[in-house]
Order: sequence, then C-alpha cells, then structure tokens
Amino acid sequence: MKLENKNTKMRQFAEDLFVQELDALREEDKKEVKPQNWNLSPKAVKKFIMGGQASGVEISQKYMGDERLVEIAIATLLTDSALLLVGEPGTAKSWLSENLCAAICGDAKKVIQGTAGTIEEHLKYSWNYALLIANGPNMDSLIKSPIYNAMETGTIARFEELSRCVTEIQDAMISILSEKNIAIPELNTQVYAQKGFSIIATANTRDMGIHDMSSALKRRFNTVYLPLPKSIDDEVEIVTKRAKNIAHTYQIQADIPAQELIKRVVTIFRELRQGHDIDKKVKFNSMEQPLSTAEAISVITGSMAMSACFGSGQVNEKNLAISLHTTLIKNNEEDSIVWVEYLRQMNKRNDDWKSLHAQCLDLCS
Repeated sequence: MKLENKNTKMRQFAEDLFVQELDALREEDKKEVKPQNWNLSPKAVKKFIMGGQASGVEISQKYMGDERLVEIAIATLLTDSALLLVGEPGTAKSWLSENLCAAICGDAKKVIQGTAGTIEEHLKYSWNYALLIANGPNMDSLIKSPIYNAMETGTIARFEELSRCVTEIQDAMISILSEKNIAIPELNTQVYAQKGFSIIATANTRDMGIHDMSSALKRRFNTVYLPLPKSIDDEVEIVTKRAKNIAHTYQIQADIPAQELIKRVVTIFRELRQGHDIDKKVKFNSMEQPLSTAEAISVITGSMAMSACFGSGQVNEKNLAISLHTTLIKNNEEDSIVWVEYLRQMNKRNDDWKSLHAQCLDLCS
C-alpha cells in the first residue's frame, strides 16, 4: 500500500514546520513592543524556543537545555554584535539558529554553509554572467548573497560551520560585521544594513583548529557555548523526541523503542565519549569520532527504519546492534578496536545488557 503524504518536501524549514505555533504566538503577541523588523517580541521568541502555551496552541520545546543560554542568544540579536553558537557536534547549534531566525524574522532560509570551498562571492554577491556580458554590470545582473539579502531587509542570515572556512573568508566577515555594509565597486555603490540585521554563526569545537578564528573576528561575536546534555535522562528525552519527529516526518512505520533500549544506546554513547563507565569503575579508550546526541538519534531512527522495512515494526536488540555497528565503526580500524574492547569489558554488566552486547560482538567478528 502506498503511503499518503501531502507534503512532498524532504526537509521543511522551521517557519513552515511550526507555522501554526508562530501564528498563535503572533496573535498573542500583538500588543507587545517588538524590535524593528522582528515578528515577535523577545519573550515570545523565547516561548517559541522553550515551549509553552499561546492562544490555546501548545508550543513545542525546540531546545532542551539551559533557558539562560537562549535568553543570552536572543538578547545578543538586539545589539550590534553577531551571535556565535559553539559546541560539540550534535548540541543543536544549527537547530537553535534556524528556530531563532524563524521566530524573529519568519525566514531561516538565508543560510551559508561554510566549507573549505566557500569563497567571498558566497558572502557578498556574484554575477549572472550571461546578463553581465549582454548588458554590462548593473543591479539586474547582480546575484545577492544571503548576507546581502539579510542586510537589505533588516533580517538575520545564518552562517554554518564558520571555523571550516579559510582565513580570507573569515577576514571578509570582519569587514561585514564592523562596517555593516557591502561595497559594490563595479557599480560604485554599496548596500547598507537595515535595523534588525544580524548574523548567527555556528562553530564545531571539533573543527576549531582547522581555521582558528582570529581575536578580531571573535570580538565581533557574542559567543554562547551549548553544552552536551548534563544527565542521561535529559539526553534520553532529546533522543526520544527527535526520533519521534523524524519517524513522523518520513512516515517510518515502526514504534519508538522502549525507553530502556533508548537509555542503553545513550549510555553506550556517553561511556565511549567519557572513556569510563557510568559508575566510573571501569576505564577504556575513547573513540576518535565525536559520539554526539545527533548520532544517538541516528542509531534509533536507523533501527526503526530497519524494523519497519524488514521486521515487525517493533525495534529489537538485533536492529539496534546493526545500527550501532554502522554508526560507530565507519571503516575506522582504531574505533573498531575500541568498540570491541568496550563490549568485552562491559559484557559483565547485568543480564539485561548481555543480549545486546552479544549481538554487537557477532557483527564485529
């Protein structure tokens, strides 16, 4: 039987995914004073991120962490400083950035994905060369970057993985953040940032050494560090909620695993991150790769997909073992050795764990 799905987009931006919540917040927020070019007041933006009620609509919690960090992030966007979200992989930096943009300006699509191949044109502007050759340089042949569009409209642009960009690109960011304009020498003009303009950048602590940001660039940002979840219970809650959302979006016909199974996956990830068991009695080597909450979510959703396609729709330990093996090994021989040693050391745990460990060890042989 073919699954019905009215929405054919593989990925929806936050302003589309949570359109009912945003409408309810705008209705409740009508009488509140809003900063220029903001759709919601700072308090309503916080409610959108942290959850609550608005006009009889349940506002889902988007970020499960310290609300003070969210308050700092929102307050930063009221000033002339840009916002830099820093953290381990999987600490919801991009997710928080996207939802802040959706709440503040109703548009999270002005985004630059930072890579080693990012060039200055991606930050400023480029040209439609067919029009450029035909008509010469003019505004019709100019292709505006996301930052250019954000400046012009007084909205927010997102810059993902800033520390992965080469030094020349980071230097170009200093000029944009300092001068709040982009010069177009070919047209002898420039675009000035309107009130409400800002940039939310993200940086991965695992990549900070690739192209370390200069102190001059760091001064242009207010930096907010997003930590990994403090407790197992917090991480289990995050993994459960995100796995449910992903399963719903992609119509995975499988039940969410029992909380005990999710807790076992989260425990394995936390122990391999920390290099010791939860009770700090057994030590072992840590893996090279980052074992983030995002990858724990991938294990759960992967096991659900396996169960939906080739099983009963009920996730079992075999599904989890296959998904764990695929996620943790990734053809890395050293990580494979660490994983096998971990399983052998921790195989003495209580009987409830032995079946999962045995399934995992079988896949390693």
